Amino acid sequence: MSTTPSADTIHLVIAGAGPAAQALVRRLAETGETSRQPGAAAFNGTITVLSNRDECPETLLELAALPEVSVRFGQAASFIDAQARTVTTSEGLEFPYDQLVIATGSAPVSPPVQGASRSLSYSTIDDAEQIGTAVTDIARVLGRRPLGILVGTGPAAGQAEAVLRARGVRPIRTTVRPAAVIPSAAGSALPATGIVFEDGSSMNGDLVVLAEERLPRNGLAETAGLQTASDGGIRVGRDFATSVAGIWAIGDAASRDGLRPGLVLSSDAAAAHCAARLEEDARHRIARPAQPAQSTIAAA
Repeated sequence: MSTTPSADTIHLVIAGAGPAAQALVRRLAETGETSRQPGAAAFNGTITVLSNRDECPETLLELAALPEVSVRFGQAASFIDAQARTVTTSEGLEFPYDQLVIATGSAPVSPPVQGASRSLSYSTIDDAEQIGTAVTDIARVLGRRPLGILVGTGPAAGQAEAVLRARGVRPIRTTVRPAAVIPSAAGSALPATGIVFEDGSSMNGDLVVLAEERLPRNGLAETAGLQTASDGGIRVGRDFATSVAGIWAIGDAASRDGLRPGLVLSSDAAAAHCAARLEEDARHRIARPAQPAQSTIAAA
């Protein structure tokens, strides 16, 4: 089953509906507003967002209300035909595209720690804001500098430690994975306050941050033959272009210079860079007929 856009309209498909995808839609919609001014350059086309979830968060519903945006819930992208420029979902729907952005994110390497929902998590730099808000609330309740338990190894854990210190938390870091997160006492305004290990030992504090290893979801990219990096992410250049013409990757699924861009660029900043490239590409496509997709090397 195929849904075909108008031939005279640039059509962007975004595979994924997380923070990176939402930031990109907002950025393109904003520039669409400014494009009404004479001489302003902006994205001129329609956007289809393919979400693998059935639930409809408020932020995504707000974007779906925009006239140029269509959100398909419960339609996870599963296959890309780069030559035909189509994306097929797990439900069998086929979406033609002029431009495609992969924003499938990442997944934790290990199963969730018992009680992890009570803790804070750190995966990308966007999580710093949520942690900062939580730390402010906890410090207000305690009336002192909070003590934080940080779990994890690798770049994300190192960055999480820097974020905690910058916000006045005294972090105690462990690289040993706990068996469970200890909940706060009943009626407490605090979140989780500690962790317990398999041997029964424990660490206690005022908050818990999990910054465990994650792997980019690159299964969709592999169906199109996109180049991947040594860390498993989709290899992109500075403009988030992949190794296949007409396809970009953004968010935690991408990898640039051996590093996940999500650790150094916020979703809004990454969306601004990617949107500028999409707008430029859209203008070129309108000016000339679309060319067949071909493999290229992503710019360093």
